[in-house]
Amino acid sequence: MAALGSHSPSLVASILGWRVTWLAARVVLTSAYVYGGFVKLFDFNAAIAEQEHFGLHPGWLWASMAIVVELGGAALVISGRFVWLGAGAIGVLTTIATFVADDFWHARGAGQLMITNTFLEHLGLIAGFVLVAIMSERAVSDMPASKGVV
Repeated sequence: MAALGSHSPSLVASILGWRVTWLAARVVLTSAYVYGGFVKLFDFNAAIAEQEHFGLHPGWLWASMAIVVELGGAALVISGRFVWLGAGAIGVLTTIATFVADDFWHARGAGQLMITNTFLEHLGLIAGFVLVAIMSERAVSDMPASKGVV
């Protein structure tokens, strides 16, 4: 095992260096948003009802924005183009949704633990999108001009 503070073991470094690992990480990070975007798109009335349930009016506008951000933002992150924009849009959407839907400070009893956990998980997702944007920016700035998208 590598000592604390040292570089990753060669096998781990090799796996982390694979282009498919980087792509797979972006696909998995965005998977819930791709799924959610398509569910909302194919059942728009339910998407409207969901937004209105959380007090977001007009529901059709919020549902439309969620679909565009979830599908468009995920497409940008997965494609490796304008990752900062896709990750930022999804991060903002997730921040809004987290504070609207996961208001653990109003919950009481056993439900408060579940809602708090969901709130913290969403904060972790937001951090993941920040990290993807940082890593994409570094990958592009370290890449020779002729290499293209990472």
